[in-house]
Amino acid sequence: MSDQKQAEQNQREFALQRIYLKDLSFETPNSPTIFIEEWKPESNLNINSNVNKLADDTYEVVLTITVTTKIGQKTAFLVEIQQAGIFAVKGFTDAELGHMVGAYCPNVLFPYAREVVSDLVSKGSFPQMLLTPVNFDALYAQHLHEQQKRAGESAETAH
Repeated sequence: MSDQKQAEQNQREFALQRIYLKDLSFETPNSPTIFIEEWKPESNLNINSNVNKLADDTYEVVLTITVTTKIGQKTAFLVEIQQAGIFAVKGFTDAELGHMVGAYCPNVLFPYAREVVSDLVSKGSFPQMLLTPVNFDALYAQHLHEQQKRAGESAETAH
């Protein structure tokens, strides 16, 4: 390995500067009547993340989680949270940086978001809800694949 590459790798930095709850919503539109229904819920989980560059080498990553739980056609509860973090990421290639903010940072934020969802659902007087672990590496890889596919389709239609 060349001295320059070794020096670049030694200058890599990843630091979590802050974790915070950016937005929160909990709704139980059919309470209290929903509590007398037989508890056979169907839940839908939606996960998204966004990255905002705050300064050179500093990024805000926002993990948005929406859980909608229904009994039949009635919504039992709806939880939407935005768990955010500020991360210092320095000395990585563009591809590595994309992976860091697109997969690694959401993976850091997820346990915090999972706890908030669980607490809110319990405080709403519903049975505990624990979100299953999420493979953010796989989601990021799928996102990259879809972007490449769209870029290929755009290139074909441009001809």
